[in-house]
Amino acid sequence: MSIWRKSSHSGTTGNSDCVEVADLVGNIGVRDSKDPHGPTLALPTASFHDLITRIKHGAHDTP
Repeated sequence: MSIWRKSSHSGTTGNSDCVEVADLVGNIGVRDSKDPHGPTLALPTASFHDLITRIKHGAHDTP
C-alpha cells in the first residue's frame, strides 16, 4: 500500500488546489488531493525530481 502525502503548505480546509505524491515501485505517483480515487500520474523517480527542480526555478510559471 502506498502512503500518499501533500505539502504542509496546502492548508487543511480542503479548498486548496493541491497534489499528493507517493513512493511507488520505481516511480513517484502524483494525484489530485480532492479526487484521491481519480487518475494517478506515475513518473520515473529521476523525471519527478527533474520536474520539481524545474518548478522551483520557475520553468513552469504562468503569467
